[in-house]
Amino acid sequence: MGKKNDLKAWIYLAPALILLLAFMVYPLIDVFIYSFEEDYSFLHTYTGIGFGNYVYVLSNANFIKSVVNTLVIVVITVPLSTIIAILLAVGLNSIKFLRNIFQTIFFLPYVTNTIALGLVFMIIFDFDTAQMGLMNSFLSLLHINPIDWVGIEGPYWAKMFVLCSYIIWVVMPFKVIVLVGALQSVRKDYYNAARIDGASRRTIFFKITLPMISPMISYLVITGFIGAFKEYNDAVALFGTDLNAYEMNTIVGYIYQTLYGSGGYPSYASAAAIVLFAIIMTITFINLLVSRKHVYYS
Repeated sequence: MGKKNDLKAWIYLAPALILLLAFMVYPLIDVFIYSFEEDYSFLHTYTGIGFGNYVYVLSNANFIKSVVNTLVIVVITVPLSTIIAILLAVGLNSIKFLRNIFQTIFFLPYVTNTIALGLVFMIIFDFDTAQMGLMNSFLSLLHINPIDWVGIEGPYWAKMFVLCSYIIWVVMPFKVIVLVGALQSVRKDYYNAARIDGASRRTIFFKITLPMISPMISYLVITGFIGAFKEYNDAVALFGTDLNAYEMNTIVGYIYQTLYGSGGYPSYASAAAIVLFAIIMTITFINLLVSRKHVYYS
């Protein structure tokens, strides 16, 4: 009976396993092999096997800049978006009247086209002196000179500020909805007992609310790190496809441009992709170790 059930289980799992092997495992192995085929491009075959592709990528100025940009995005957007999402979720959860309407409003950016949102942000941060955007109009009221927020000649910190704000805006709805669901699943008995004991709102928040929703926070942090390291579309929505000209390229952008740019070098792109994979795996492993000690599961 046990063997029969095992066979049924494998039959049920077979379609998913086949798709996983075909579209996840095989491409990963293929990319790993390409990363060691030196100087391989769409125009000529590889010249040897070795670590030359990794040496080239890790010493390439554009790749190093893309790594720095990606790390800045990760460090800024993941913590800020998570903290803001927690505060918004707690606020929404405490509202009885029109809660569903507010949840719908907060979720709208998540289902809106990325390019459309990018155009909105470009209008808000427009530098055109004849028709200044909302941000520069506000700065002019404070007698501050307008800033070229999204232009090629604009300061790096301004472009990074716009990009990080845009990313936080885009990921916020999903995080808020997930956390609102987690808050609504917390048993009310804990809050009632705490109020009877005279616990303050701050104590209730840090001793009950955060520990009870910590599994969802851990999930959002891990997926947030992974998503931030794979950031590319949002940068394109704001600055276009020539991200190197704006000094705003990301690791995924570098991989894409190396693969489909002039000549096309799958070997260099594969080496960069393996480096990105190693970074994401390391960060995810560290997050999982931390979550074991600080996440409350019950």
